[in-house]
Amino acid sequence: MKVIILAGGLGTRISEETEDKPKPMVLINNKPLIWHLINIFTKQGLTEFIIATGYKNYVINDWVLSQEKYNFLHRLNIKALDTGLNTQTGGRIARCMKTVKGERVLATYGDGLANVSIPALIEFHESHGKLATVTAVRPPARFGVLNIIDGEVEHFGEKNQSDSGWINGGFFILEPEVLNYINSDGEPFETGALPRLVKEKQLMAYQHFGFWQPMDTLREKQDLEKHSTDSPPPWLNDV
Repeated sequence: MKVIILAGGLGTRISEETEDKPKPMVLINNKPLIWHLINIFTKQGLTEFIIATGYKNYVINDWVLSQEKYNFLHRLNIKALDTGLNTQTGGRIARCMKTVKGERVLATYGDGLANVSIPALIEFHESHGKLATVTAVRPPARFGVLNIIDGEVEHFGEKNQSDSGWINGGFFILEPEVLNYINSDGEPFETGALPRLVKEKQLMAYQHFGFWQPMDTLREKQDLEKHSTDSPPPWLNDV
């Protein structure tokens, strides 16, 4: 099964790092984030990748070529596909799916790491028979919690990740028919195809209770850098 990695956005929320490169190329422990992401899949036996590029696509193109030269990608089939500068996530997924028509694909965002079990995800997807599966995750805890009774603070502490609701964590499994739910290049996957799939009861959620961390801010980048020194880092633990 081929893995689509969405890597074409502008990365405006972490513009300090993305002025000269796409967000998936931001360095985490001297390696691009996308290098760490690819390792999640290769460790679990997936070796075919389509990187949907856009913003400063030449940076990813050059990196792929350099990694082939130094043999990191020697056992992989990896393709960087220019999906357009202004194309939204739905359009990027559609363009990639059109290159592998008739195949089931796994698609995920190029700016988040997680120790999702791909075999378990696929098993769940095949068990329900629907067209699409999204991996549901708990958002990282960012704020302290106040328990207040009659205006008096009874407890102050960090919010637990388990206290939050479920959100879209990427790591989608998509059947070929999902292509029919994407209307245009300019349509985000999250506000176009996904709601249509929900309306037709064709979207299921695989609940992931392990590690998941996006990189939308400098603080989150710093958190990932700290984690990257673990052996193994949490996104490769138990996968």
